[in-house]
Amino acid sequence: MTLVQIDNYGPWTVTPEPRREMDLQSLQSRLFADIAEFLGHRDGYAFFTRFDNMIAVTNGVDGDAHATLQESIGNRYPVTVSLGTAVSDRPIDALEAANARLQTEGSAQDEGRTEVLAGEYLTERSPGDVQIAHFDVVNVTGKYTDRLNEFDTFIDIERAYASLMRHLRREHGALSFFVGGDNVIAVCPDMPEAAFADAVDHVVADVDVELQVGVGRGESAHEAGFAAKHALEDCRHAGTAVELFGAPAASD
Repeated sequence: MTLVQIDNYGPWTVTPEPRREMDLQSLQSRLFADIAEFLGHRDGYAFFTRFDNMIAVTNGVDGDAHATLQESIGNRYPVTVSLGTAVSDRPIDALEAANARLQTEGSAQDEGRTEVLAGEYLTERSPGDVQIAHFDVVNVTGKYTDRLNEFDTFIDIERAYASLMRHLRREHGALSFFVGGDNVIAVCPDMPEAAFADAVDHVVADVDVELQVGVGRGESAHEAGFAAKHALEDCRHAGTAVELFGAPAASD
């Protein structure tokens, strides 16, 4: 996992005076798009989280590539970024270690802490390294989009996302990210099929939103995520809640 953190961003947004909000939103969106494209070309995944902090799955992306990304941003944007990277069996543990690498170098709003590049990089990959789960809401169009106004639909989708995100983080150390529409992608440790069924059941019981999930494995986020997309299509066609695709998932 790699943590991407804009350096000293809060103070920059109000110096020498507060900047126009839509200018900031545009900058954040372009920056995320460039990071996602850069890592996507290297089979990684990037997620915007709070925009001033972004989280990426970077299996197979070495230190030189991270340095190139950092240099490219510094050359093309009025802000710089620091990158912390770490490796662990559980995504949350890798992220915690990546965070710590930046935090030990100073505060995110310390103007003297810029363009930190710190970490360890998993360059040797194997077929089952990454497990990705792709969730969506069952019949979102019929239940929500075509019946409710967009804001109330958004509230229901966000409630389901929040419930799922907390459950997978707490029970398994997985990291879940809203990626638009009614879709959530979870970066998971070695989890059995039953754990995904439990997550779907939890969200129904907690917020009364029905989910389905496709699960895939691969040596990179792209490979595992693409397998998860195929598995999700199997859910839609078969009317099932959980489907696995690709390399065998962990057994109970």
